Amino acid sequence: MRREGEGRTALVTGASAGIGQAFAELLAARGYHLVLVARRRERLDALAATLSRAHGIDAQVIVADLADPAAPAAIAAKLTARGTPIDVLVNNAGYGVAGRYLDAPWTVHGPFLQVMVTAVGDLTHRLLPGMLARGWGRIIHVASLAGHVPAPAGHTLYAASKAFLIRFSEALHAEYSPRGVFSTAVCPGFTYSEFHDIVGTRAKVSQMPRLMWMDAPAVVAEGYAAAMRGEPVYIPGRVNRFIAWALRVLPTRLGRRLTAGAGGRYRSSD
Repeated sequence: MRREGEGRTALVTGASAGIGQAFAELLAARGYHLVLVARRRERLDALAATLSRAHGIDAQVIVADLADPAAPAAIAAKLTARGTPIDVLVNNAGYGVAGRYLDAPWTVHGPFLQVMVTAVGDLTHRLLPGMLARGWGRIIHVASLAGHVPAPAGHTLYAASKAFLIRFSEALHAEYSPRGVFSTAVCPGFTYSEFHDIVGTRAKVSQMPRLMWMDAPAVVAEGYAAAMRGEPVYIPGRVNRFIAWALRVLPTRLGRRLTAGAGGRYRSSD
């Protein structure tokens, strides 16, 4: 039986762990060839070899740090040199900056915004024309439930960057879905991954109720299905969808109080 991704190639940023790795695994299982992008070559090489063997697909590796403003152009140049068109772009690379806004210098915040916002726009701008020329494409931005709810103290630019991805996806979808290219912001809540270890909030988030958590493969399976059917914004998980709905219908002031109280339990704002 022919798999839906056969003859197509997907590029995944931040593919070495967590949601990015889960996207790579799902796409390979669906028959897509892969271009895996991240900073850690050892992990990328191991993942590429594993997925190639397991699913009979071609998996290329591009080592890049999206905090470097030149990275999207370098990635696009390598794709052109290899003759590799991209049909599915998964903008997943990301991280958090713990603490309050002034706790970190701009030399920390600037690269954060480069990865979370500017590189996403740049890479999308470079790869979208090819999708339009072929009349088919999917652009998946890994956003967050945080982009839908009032932001508490701490991780000041994180929710703002995710809200950008949501609006960016909506606009791209409105502009280009009539030409066969769908854009989807996938907005997970708490997801088991390395993210909380990297930003130093593992101890806090471990106190959250189990029903608040999803694993990365479940997030990706729901997000991929939403992207294929053309939903511009999708929140995986019933609990997460309920939270987003409740905070939309509650008075704004009350919603802010609730998220401020909850945020203090899992965000580092000291």
